[in-house]
Amino acid sequence: MTLAVQHLWLIPALPLAAAAVGALAPRSGRTLAAGAAIGAMAGSFILACLALAGALADPAAHQVFNFAWFDLGFGALRLGFLLDPLTAFMCVMVAFVSLLIFIFSTGYMKEDANYKQFFCFLSLFAAAMLGLVVANSLLLLFVCWELVGLASYLLIGFWFHKPSAAAAAKKAFITTRIGDLGFLLGLLWLQDNQGTLLFYDGGAGFLEAAALANLSHLLPCGLAVSTAIGLLIFCGAVGKSGQFPLHVWLPDAMEGPTPVSALIHAATMVAAGVFLIARVYPLMTADQALANVPVHALTVVAFIGAFTALLGALIAVAQNDIKRILAFSTVSQLGYMMLALGVGSWVAAIFHLLTHAFFKALLFLGAGSVIHAAHHEQDIRALGGLSKKMKVTYLTFALGTMALVGVPLLFSGFWSKEAILHAAHGWRVSHLPFYAAVLGVVLTAFYNTRLMAETFFGSPRSENAAHARENGPAMTLPLVILAACAVLLSLVNLPSYPWLAAKLLGEQEVRGHPIFEGAGLMGLSVVLVALGVGLGWALYGRSLRANSAAKDPLAVRAPGVIAALANRLGFDELYAATVGRLNAALATLADVLDRFVWGGAVDFLAALGQFTGLVTRETDERTLNGGFDTTSDKLRGAGQAYSQAQTGEAHGYLRTLALGFVILLLLVVLGGAR
Repeated sequence: MTLAVQHLWLIPALPLAAAAVGALAPRSGRTLAAGAAIGAMAGSFILACLALAGALADPAAHQVFNFAWFDLGFGALRLGFLLDPLTAFMCVMVAFVSLLIFIFSTGYMKEDANYKQFFCFLSLFAAAMLGLVVANSLLLLFVCWELVGLASYLLIGFWFHKPSAAAAAKKAFITTRIGDLGFLLGLLWLQDNQGTLLFYDGGAGFLEAAALANLSHLLPCGLAVSTAIGLLIFCGAVGKSGQFPLHVWLPDAMEGPTPVSALIHAATMVAAGVFLIARVYPLMTADQALANVPVHALTVVAFIGAFTALLGALIAVAQNDIKRILAFSTVSQLGYMMLALGVGSWVAAIFHLLTHAFFKALLFLGAGSVIHAAHHEQDIRALGGLSKKMKVTYLTFALGTMALVGVPLLFSGFWSKEAILHAAHGWRVSHLPFYAAVLGVVLTAFYNTRLMAETFFGSPRSENAAHARENGPAMTLPLVILAACAVLLSLVNLPSYPWLAAKLLGEQEVRGHPIFEGAGLMGLSVVLVALGVGLGWALYGRSLRANSAAKDPLAVRAPGVIAALANRLGFDELYAATVGRLNAALATLADVLDRFVWGGAVDFLAALGQFTGLVTRETDERTLNGGFDTTSDKLRGAGQAYSQAQTGEAHGYLRTLALGFVILLLLVVLGGAR
């Protein structure tokens, strides 16, 4: 049994209906809102599995269902749905991880007064994300893309009574809008150039050969049209996926409830940028055959991804908030995905996206379990000793950590990370991204070892940690399922990655696993992971601090470096001093222009209008009205004088006639005598 492409809209429609139920339900309808949200996500997951079966039946085909949205002067504006292996795998992952996060939320948010509203927002977010995935139109994708941004704003600022949460929501919304402006410009340029925004349309879509050939001509600046449009679309991915320089919003977004962090920053929203570039990959590679182009679109993607991967890992080393460590880890891992896209292995990027979704959602939910049990304590310096108090959380968190670090063979993160490293190593343009990725491997192992040691080992370093207890099944069951996925994806990895690659590429032949083409590189990666874990354990595992006031061992050895990293290398201050001040200056200038230039012009025109009205009124009164009134008065007087002759007496009229006759007779006689 499969799901036909014309019914693909049902996958996002179910959580959208659940969002409507949550919005319309009374405040007391907590169970109704949560039940509708979970039931809808379960239904979407089942439909996504059926869609996957249909996509795998013919992986080379792009099954589409296009329809006219409305008619314009130049023709119909068409939207559509697309079913292929990339769509299907993404739908299954998003629906499954979202379902587990929804279940976890019933325990985590049960005491919240806005419980019903929370599930309404979650459902809206899931509907927008699934709509983005199934779209066969860049316009429909962009509409859902913006709805994802709206829902994330609502969820990040869900606890809006906290100034930090309200500020984080605004920061996330505005920062991602900067990237989305570039996305919108690329979309408009593409529509103007191609006359369609459909991905596939029986040979007429802009990702098909005929359209791509029309995008190969050069602009005056030397770039190909496809390069310029691709880079503009990539701006949207930079904002949504937290890439440098628009990465600053993602760590602050941790102000939202932890299930939001897991949903948005692990599996779905931040992965949307990676998915977008993978979806338009034919457009991004259209300039590869042009030798005289100064820069290729994917080269920019590769370098930004590599720098972001290293930057996120460096900053994570010095963070103390458990969720911010995971947030910068997400920034780093998204950088790895972008690096894979840039070096030409979009399949490795999607593979890492899928594995990362499971173990990073596990880590965020595990962090939420810790925070909930430790009475909302998030500073790892004030935790410790939780391995004995929260055994399920500890074991599952440890499995997720090992998957993220890339512990060899047993965990899914190892295989997807190795696929990216091998792709970067074979990139002919430059080896710098590979070196950055290798250094990131050591740092990832280091800061995760610190996270585990500070949080779970040693003795509790605060009252909150001392009184922590394991949470109920609603919160621990999703952790167990996600941990099982992190391990099982590894056990089936050797056959699954070549199979996944073949399906995504639409090929029938399953090739060998790419990492075995360079066993030496795999050995180097194992050594680097061991080095990072060893350094982390040497600094934090053997010398666990007795209390939260004790200094960090690394800060003692390199205080200046750690202070800079703890301050996120000053990017927020830099943006405040440059972009922020420029914005303030422009706002001041706009205020001055509004008050004194435009306002002065309006006041001048108003005064001129009043003066003109006064002159006109005086002219009207004295000239027009004066002359008209005088003439009227004279005519009125003449009429009154003439009316006095009208006495109504016949004798008087006869006398007047006789007198007139005599006068006329005299005039005739006198005239004739002459």
